[in-house]
Amino acid sequence: MVEKEQIIEVLKKVYDPEIQYDVWSLGLIYNIEINGNKVKILMTFTSPMCPYGPALMDDIRRQVSAISGVGEVDVEVTFSPPWGPDKMSEEAKIGLGIG
Repeated sequence: MVEKEQIIEVLKKVYDPEIQYDVWSLGLIYNIEINGNKVKILMTFTSPMCPYGPALMDDIRRQVSAISGVGEVDVEVTFSPPWGPDKMSEEAKIGLGIG
C-alpha cells in the first residue's frame, strides 16, 4: 500500500515555476487522502489567477501516478482557506527571504 510519506517525497520534487520552490514546502498541499490505490490531493495556488495552476496539477498527477502501487490520482483545487506565506515551511520562508 502507498504511504503518505512516499507522496510527500514526490510532492517535494514538484516546483512552482513562478516561485521556484516545491509545492509541499510552499504549503500549497492542504490534504492527502489514500484509499487503496487511489490518491486524492487537495491543494491551492498562491493566487486564484496563478497562470501555472493547470501545469502544476498535471505535474502532480504525473509524478504521484509514477509511484508504485498508485492507480488513480485526483487533484482538486480550493481557495478556502486562501494561501498565504504563513502556510510555508520555515525552510521555504528562509529560502525566499520571508522569514
